[in-house]
Amino acid sequence: MNDLKFKAFAVTNEIDLNKIAVECNIRKKYTWEEPLLLQEQVLRTIIGEEPGDDEKILVFSFGSIVFINSAQQHIEALLRYLKNIKSDIEIGRYERFQEDYVLHPVEGEDVEFTDRYVQIPNMALFHPQLISIVIAKSVALERIEEQLGKILDDIESKIDNLEKGKLNIGNKELAKTTSRIVRHEYNTIAYIMILDKPDITWINSDAAEFYEKMSEFFELNDRYEVIKSKTEILKSIIDGFASISHSIRGLFVEWVIVLLIVIELVLMVLDLIK
Repeated sequence: MNDLKFKAFAVTNEIDLNKIAVECNIRKKYTWEEPLLLQEQVLRTIIGEEPGDDEKILVFSFGSIVFINSAQQHIEALLRYLKNIKSDIEIGRYERFQEDYVLHPVEGEDVEFTDRYVQIPNMALFHPQLISIVIAKSVALERIEEQLGKILDDIESKIDNLEKGKLNIGNKELAKTTSRIVRHEYNTIAYIMILDKPDITWINSDAAEFYEKMSEFFELNDRYEVIKSKTEILKSIIDGFASISHSIRGLFVEWVIVLLIVIELVLMVLDLIK
């Protein structure tokens, strides 16, 4: 049994699998939890040459792509193809969020997870599928973690201004920051589906056990909980900013009302004097 080499990249936030399926003449309607599998004739058409041994490519709706036994030129060929469908894919920077892994079958040995490979005694059909799903989620989380870092940096600058007594945040800016947080939360929970298990794990106990161990090794749940916790903190900070901003506006309106009353009184006094 030969090794299978996996390369996963997170290249965007979302990919329309059904649009790719139509382009490739694949007569199937894809749901958001099912990856698009490219192999054999379909893959040959995209990369322009014969695929390698056991070569497959899985495209996930949450923006990750997993290459199995793919040569570098095949990776770049597929990305150029997807660029025509999804324009925000940065071909020159596609390796920013990357995960390499190897499925290493060794007959008679126990299952063993390492940073570079997983060793299994016998190859089953679910092994490549589940490894692809886990590392696809892992690189997608890595992308989300960077986006969260940028939001935190932006919030930190606003906190610095607040410490200096300068808080001038308009409703438009608050709405924009809130939308970034909500979008980040949606991409994490709804699209990457960290808490969801593949269908095969519900009917195959060996697959379920392998997926649990693989997910635990890549710390998917722990990373998700950290992101969720930071997101809740961000939302509470934004609520605090909104409360302070509304209080300042309310105080300003009150002072304007007082000023108008004073002006009216002055005008009345002037009329009496005349």
